[in-house]
Amino acid sequence: MLLEIALAVVFGALIYHFMFRKKEETLEMGDGWWGEGQEPETEEDRTLYPFKVENSEEMLKDLFSRIDQTRWTEPLENARFHYGFNSTYLRKVASYWRDQFSWQKQVDIINQFPHFKTKIEGLDIHFVRVKPPHLPEGRSAKPLIMVHGWPGSFYEFYRIIPLLTDPTSHGLSAEHIFEVICPSIPGYSFSEASHKQGCDSVAVARIFYKLMMRLGFREFYAQGGDWGSQICTIISQLAPSNVKGLHLNVVFSPQSPSQMLSILFGKYFPGLFGLRDVDVQRIFPFKEKVFYYVMKESGYMHIQATKPDTAGCGLNNSPVGLAAYILEKFSTWTDPEFRNLEDGGLERKYSLDDLLTNVMLYWVTGSIVSSMRFYKENLGSKMLNQKHDRVKVKVPTGVASFPNELMHTPPVWAEKKLTNIVSFSDMPRGGHFPAFEQPELLAADIRQFVGKVEKK
Repeated sequence: MLLEIALAVVFGALIYHFMFRKKEETLEMGDGWWGEGQEPETEEDRTLYPFKVENSEEMLKDLFSRIDQTRWTEPLENARFHYGFNSTYLRKVASYWRDQFSWQKQVDIINQFPHFKTKIEGLDIHFVRVKPPHLPEGRSAKPLIMVHGWPGSFYEFYRIIPLLTDPTSHGLSAEHIFEVICPSIPGYSFSEASHKQGCDSVAVARIFYKLMMRLGFREFYAQGGDWGSQICTIISQLAPSNVKGLHLNVVFSPQSPSQMLSILFGKYFPGLFGLRDVDVQRIFPFKEKVFYYVMKESGYMHIQATKPDTAGCGLNNSPVGLAAYILEKFSTWTDPEFRNLEDGGLERKYSLDDLLTNVMLYWVTGSIVSSMRFYKENLGSKMLNQKHDRVKVKVPTGVASFPNELMHTPPVWAEKKLTNIVSFSDMPRGGHFPAFEQPELLAADIRQFVGKVEKK
């Protein structure tokens, strides 16, 4: 009964929102300055600086000392991952991190691709730029910007990059060869955090658009999930003439009265609301598959959208706490059934080396607090009043819909905002981190999508 009442309240609010608010038709590019202090009067340095990740023995010594001093909490009997990260398994992760994990080895892996930094809107923006090792004569690579989310990083793309930049070495067709650019969102890993309030997804989209222009790409493709999905979508709204195609593995569709009605009655009359069989399977029963699941998995979002600095202080000082907070998401967001396992199923899909490398990118840069603030900037005071939610996306769009994503978005919902969907793929397996978990599947879908756009 409470669910029905809540939905009715939301439904009424949405009718008011959509009937009485004027819809925005365009999204202005604007400008910004997020550096420390006042914006200088001199023109910003546009130099691209090579960058390398470095190891530090002093940092490792401090890390190991903090791991050794961890105060452990015993888990409840048979709790598995239903109360969060199981501390019995966390001991194993911490032991591996302390005694077997080689940060130097992972640094060498990270540095296998070229890294750069450049100053945009007052911030040092870090990015990985990978060109094809070889191109057939007369061919050029297709520029592709790939944007991560939280609690990920540019490292999520390390397994998919070779499939896109060097397809023939992996037994794939050379029809589509990409040059891949993977920037770090400001405040994540090696991109400088904003010194001012308000650096939201629109600001980051503008910064990444400027990055692509600075690299000389007048036309490019954009791909993202999580925050990367929102950022790349906004780039397509800000500069539709520059984005040849937009590929998403998460779709944020603005709520509408028809969507709310389809949630209430779509199970019984799917055809009336444009729902396919796969949509019904992934959405209903709504209480179990969406409402309760999202409620169980969204507590972090409320904290980070309201008081990120409070929670972040502890995570920034405890490596084991940081690992638990981040890796728990790689468990449940990969497969909700992993909550029923003592080890969260983490090593079924990933290696501890890869998982801890992602954690280390937050630890060594001290960026967990600034990464959490991104939720405050985007959701804190303007959740129901964001201009980009009311602007249609007209560029050719491809969607890869993975079955274990936190919330399924049917094509009929996505089309409310994405008006030029040329490819919508119901993927056979995978969750919230497909570039990390299912790189072959995601690369194949990107390639087929680009093929459809190029043919048009």
